[in-house]
Amino acid sequence: MFSYRHAFHAGNHADVLKHAILVQILDYFNRKDAPYWVIDTHAGAGLYALDGEWAGQSGEVVDGLDRLLGAPRPPKLVTRYLRAIQEFNPDGVANRYPGSPALALRALRAHDKLRLFELHPTEIEVLQDTLRQLGAPRRQVAIAREDGFDGLKRLLPPPTRRGIVLIDPSYEDKRDYRHTLQAVRDGLERFASGCFAVWYPLVQRVQAHEMARALERLPVEWLHATLTVRKPSADGLGLHGSGMFIVNPPWTLHEELRAALPWLTKTLAQDEHARHTLETSGQPRNASGDAPAARKPAPRTGAGRPADGRPAAQKRSPSRK
Repeated sequence: MFSYRHAFHAGNHADVLKHAILVQILDYFNRKDAPYWVIDTHAGAGLYALDGEWAGQSGEVVDGLDRLLGAPRPPKLVTRYLRAIQEFNPDGVANRYPGSPALALRALRAHDKLRLFELHPTEIEVLQDTLRQLGAPRRQVAIAREDGFDGLKRLLPPPTRRGIVLIDPSYEDKRDYRHTLQAVRDGLERFASGCFAVWYPLVQRVQAHEMARALERLPVEWLHATLTVRKPSADGLGLHGSGMFIVNPPWTLHEELRAALPWLTKTLAQDEHARHTLETSGQPRNASGDAPAARKPAPRTGAGRPADGRPAAQKRSPSRK
């Protein structure tokens, strides 16, 4: 149950998609003076050392964040994401990677609130220490050692009636797909105007595809983006991409993703099977709620890769593995 540690995957291609979108949503909410809450159901450790034992050992950042550093002509969404990462690395070397709690904390104003759930006994200790180091005000931030699926229910709707709910379990337990779908359904009953951001892995499990299709049948405004970086492995293991499903998305998000996804696909591609999709609830759908069979995904975009797997202009720490 507690085998998963996100530090092993910090800064990979899935984090790039998830956190670039999260930063855009946070920026959008900050356009209005009215306060809001951010609720993270599976917070993790909050901040990760990319040259540390976990992330340094896996090296997944090499095919994620590292490919973006120094890459030419990044679109607006990516530029803003990279600026957010830089805020945690003032020396200009990307050795620390902020998870969603750190990104949210940095974005919040004094009258906004952050509510975090984490069940892993080690992760929550690291998270608490991280927030102390970042100077998180106790009156603004609350952490609960609790299953976020259960804890979410009592927090909705937030008193401000403005809020972002991030749902991104590890999905190591197949039941997480069902729990995620139910959490969104229950959440919308309590907080119909809330922005719900769901991250999920693209893996060879039928549950992942079923959950995505079920989310698309919800009678709400939504945006659904996926990023595939390689062909699925023959043994069915490993993460070949990820998706983000956003209920009540910022109206600016679709255009920013439309500009960013082709660039991300090209930059993060590991083989010729790299591709992306971008769909919204405004697209025509048939009576069953599914998109028409003739629907075409965004064009496939392959990309060559430098011999060492990273952009030549990238700045790296000598200690980074």
